[in-house]
Amino acid sequence: MLRKIRLTLAIVFFTLITLLFLDFTGTLHAWFGWMAKIQFLPALLALNVGVILALVILTLLLGRVYCSVICPLGVFQDIVAWFSKKSKKNRYRYSPALSWLRYSVLGVFVIALVAGVHSFVALLAPYSSYGRIVNNLFAPIYQWGNNLLAYLAERAESYALYDTTIWLKSLPTFVIAAVTLVVLVVLAWRGGRTYCNTICPVGTVLGFLSKYAYLKPVIDTDKCINCNLCARNCKASCIDIKNHRIDYSRCVACMDCIDKCKHQALRYVHPAKSQAEPVGQKAEGGNSRRAFLASTALAASAAVLKAQEMKVDGGLATIEDKKIPNRQTPILPPGTQSARHFAQHCTACQLCVSVCPNEVLRPSTSLMTLMQPFSSYERGYCRPECTKCSEVCPTGAIKPITVADKSSIQIGHAVWIKHNCVVKTDEVECGNCARHCPTGAISMVPSDPDNPDSLKFPAIDTERCIGCGACENLCPARPFSAIYVEGHEQHRII
Repeated sequence: MLRKIRLTLAIVFFTLITLLFLDFTGTLHAWFGWMAKIQFLPALLALNVGVILALVILTLLLGRVYCSVICPLGVFQDIVAWFSKKSKKNRYRYSPALSWLRYSVLGVFVIALVAGVHSFVALLAPYSSYGRIVNNLFAPIYQWGNNLLAYLAERAESYALYDTTIWLKSLPTFVIAAVTLVVLVVLAWRGGRTYCNTICPVGTVLGFLSKYAYLKPVIDTDKCINCNLCARNCKASCIDIKNHRIDYSRCVACMDCIDKCKHQALRYVHPAKSQAEPVGQKAEGGNSRRAFLASTALAASAAVLKAQEMKVDGGLATIEDKKIPNRQTPILPPGTQSARHFAQHCTACQLCVSVCPNEVLRPSTSLMTLMQPFSSYERGYCRPECTKCSEVCPTGAIKPITVADKSSIQIGHAVWIKHNCVVKTDEVECGNCARHCPTGAISMVPSDPDNPDSLKFPAIDTERCIGCGACENLCPARPFSAIYVEGHEQHRII
């Protein structure tokens, strides 16, 4: 019964958190966005004391149920391990803990977090790693399925569904997500929870606390016949059946051992009620098997990652793609407050990227901010009425803002490049930037002050510009816009 309860809760959490990354409409976040905010590292970076205390108390009471129920990366490994057991049952065995490796990785992780090397932090954060896998590898398949259904619905004269664009947001982030997926699948296929109990810093912290948990799986030595069935089904490889010991720092309270024991020699109780003493160490574990799932998933995802872009104008002329201008300062979404605050809190989980309806946010390729999102206006602009990214951010990297707040937050300012402007190059009237500026920060002035009828160039009031990028995105100049937005290190209210 305990295992069934755990499995039910794990499936619910895993499904809903996965849908948070797949739902490009952002509607699910109103109901289930709290699931992202109760993840351990996001709550820690957001200084959400209530959630942190609740997770610590939960671990001290029940052990590492966070890892087996709440953490999506942990449940994902359990799914892979479940498939691996289909090919060979009773595949695991006890192995000593690699405590030196676990605490070394945790130490380096903490140093990187304090030193501001957030690329390394994002690389090891379990929730963020899973988010990048879903956003870069699974979401394109999901969106392709949506587009297929939308196409069929349109043929049936139904418009309940709509197409969404599938495009490669960042090649480095895609590669990192793919490599992470392969590593996880291989480790989970061969040894179950090897990643959780060797590399994951959250697993190491909670593992230390779980040694003092009130309730634990305990071996009744009077009933145990040393059949080894529990140890051979332990994904954490933490049951030393010869010495009747369990390494509780690695046990994730999955209850598989209790379910497999045919002699009721394992119980989930307080150790004081049993003769068993909690000792033990860590694992790598398992017998060998090839991990073929990773290559299949990667190939399927890559096949649908081609951008579905408009390439023609009226069916006649090819439209040249816009290129990213060389900005001295990256543009960060409203609510980030400053580049420093954003870099210190963002774990690059890609949740904001997945829900951005304007295709503005994309992962950074810069080494110091690798995988952290920034704004770019080649495909859209940051619409004043949209606050999706601030609503879903679980770490506090993007503070919640209202629509009224957004219209007054200056994240950058527009810069005009005269030699790119079609008014200059083609000697035609334009004014597209001025017409679409939501704050009226751009006005058209005569190129010849003495001739009011001369061609008009844009003039920018940088005090009124909020850096939304409408002017840059809608500028007809190709491949570089004649007007672009330069980001601000420190956002300000205007």
